[in-house]
Amino acid sequence: MGNQYLDTGWFMMVLTLVMVSLILYNISRAHGGKDLYIRRISGLNAIDEAVGRATEMGRPVLMVPGLSASVNAKTMQAINIFAYVTRVAARFANPIMVCCADATVLTVCQEVIRDVYQQEGLADQYDVDSVRFISDRQFAFAGGVAGLILREKAAATFFLGEFYAESLILAETANSVGAIQVASSTELTQTPFFIAACDYVLIGDEYYAASAFLTRQPVLVGSLIGQDWCKLAMIAMILCGTTFNSIQQRGTTTTEHKEGKWVDLPKERLVLAKDTFFSRLLKADPEKNIKLDPPREKLPPDQLPSGGPAGGDK
Repeated sequence: MGNQYLDTGWFMMVLTLVMVSLILYNISRAHGGKDLYIRRISGLNAIDEAVGRATEMGRPVLMVPGLSASVNAKTMQAINIFAYVTRVAARFANPIMVCCADATVLTVCQEVIRDVYQQEGLADQYDVDSVRFISDRQFAFAGGVAGLILREKAAATFFLGEFYAESLILAETANSVGAIQVASSTELTQTPFFIAACDYVLIGDEYYAASAFLTRQPVLVGSLIGQDWCKLAMIAMILCGTTFNSIQQRGTTTTEHKEGKWVDLPKERLVLAKDTFFSRLLKADPEKNIKLDPPREKLPPDQLPSGGPAGGDK
């Protein structure tokens, strides 16, 4: 590992800097007021439709930010989307319910939902009980949410975040009361269940693109566009590497690295993958002797500083 880093690590550092630069450049474009294009996702088109249908029927909108045990990036994506759903529902005075399985997520959801009502000038319509803690146990939570769906006859449900075996229980229950469902799970094993039981499903990167599309925050939009540019750059590099490696292995490479220097290939030897340019660029030369810093010796116990161990293992 040390040889690879010191021999060819410069290329990975340059590649990392290029990708970071692409992301930062697009964030600066977004901050500069340029309207960056993000493709409209069909699942997002259903949000206004679902909330409008719930308003016409006089039934609530139910949202679940997954079963995450903490406030992480996946949960925050769901909360950002729920903020938009709440904003639309608040304008029509439609009741909402947000069901949480973690106390920290509950606190964040309460603050975000309250801020949305205040920003819309409808602080008096905010119901403290609209954001509630159900249970931190998986199937107790699933049973509690399913009971709410059946009792309240939710007209629209949004299941976004980390879901596991309870995903089909929630989706089937909402389907049984005729609710319009928009769902997305960061767990790939649960996505097929949502696809089978829900009306609209955000798959893969669509889940992370949704909050950028709805909020239009410069950092989110710029990061999303920058990541797409990075993906295109990686695809181009893979295609170029595959093409050049194939061409070189068919006989265009005439030298090999041997005993620390480049020498002509023997006529009787075939060109190997390790002789190609991209292989030499991404893999360390096993014959190149790179001197690493010798490990530090452990200090005797009587010479250790009072602040703790130094120069050795704890």
